[in-house]
Amino acid sequence: MSAEDRLIARFFAPLATDPGALGLSDDAAFVTPPQGCDLVLKTDAIIGGVHFFADDAADLVARKALRVNLSDLAAKGAKPLGFLLSLALPKDTGEDWLTAFARGLRADAELFGCPLFGGDTDRTPGPITVSIAMFGSVPDGRMVRRAGARPGDRIFVSGTIGDAAFGLALRRGADWRLSAAQRDHLAERYLLPQPRNALAEAVRLHASAAMDVSDGLAGDLAKLARVSGVAARVEAAQVPLSDAARAVLAAEPGLIETALSGGDDYEVVCTVPPGQVEAFRSAAKAAAVTVTDIGEISRGAGTSFLGGDGKSLAFKQASFSHF
Repeated sequence: MSAEDRLIARFFAPLATDPGALGLSDDAAFVTPPQGCDLVLKTDAIIGGVHFFADDAADLVARKALRVNLSDLAAKGAKPLGFLLSLALPKDTGEDWLTAFARGLRADAELFGCPLFGGDTDRTPGPITVSIAMFGSVPDGRMVRRAGARPGDRIFVSGTIGDAAFGLALRRGADWRLSAAQRDHLAERYLLPQPRNALAEAVRLHASAAMDVSDGLAGDLAKLARVSGVAARVEAAQVPLSDAARAVLAAEPGLIETALSGGDDYEVVCTVPPGQVEAFRSAAKAAAVTVTDIGEISRGAGTSFLGGDGKSLAFKQASFSHF
């Protein structure tokens, strides 16, 4: 048995609990979608020095890698089925790191019901890179797309916005004289996203369009509106903020742009026809996910965030971009 085979057998085979994974003994796997369902496919990677810090705990790195993909499935109204993992490791990566990484990955694979089906392990001269390909299922033809918003639809967003961007700023040395609890909240929101998979059914049944908020609410909503061929108007004061984020903005009001465009929220933004609003609210409440009405879809083009004076806020950059 090669060193790579031993690594796979020790750290990752225990996560391959679906029969289609073949115990990771083959170089491919198979999955049979539930009857009457489409497969939904998604892949995202996280890279050391870009999406996480070199000293972040390995179990949290693993869980973040899985959760950023789960977030996309939630916005599509899909139920997770499993995932593939590609892991590129520097030569000095030790067994302690791998043990913790596998432990975190297994914990969330069990929590969200998405076993490992296979993947690849490589050496790299660069930073650690974790790439996950996630697959889920939705009833035939029912995947919720970005293209679907219509004039009159209400715009909803789950959870709170801006916490992760402020958590990242704290890691980089920002200091707003927050309480310990507030600092911990922001730091955790950056380290460990909370994908809204519990909201998936409500989105599938009631939303006309949806996407996950990964690169910033302002930029991601603009993408949805553009693909749908509509305009979006948001009341900035209605965007849900945590107590910690409000404390940051009280100290530095200009950071509203960071909250709305900073990224890493991993919430769901969706549009809901007026006749579905109450049913959507009720379904979200039953799923124990907070949702907030922040604006409206209209005819035209463009996305605007209105301040308290009724004027549109101007953003230097509406969303995070790698390029």
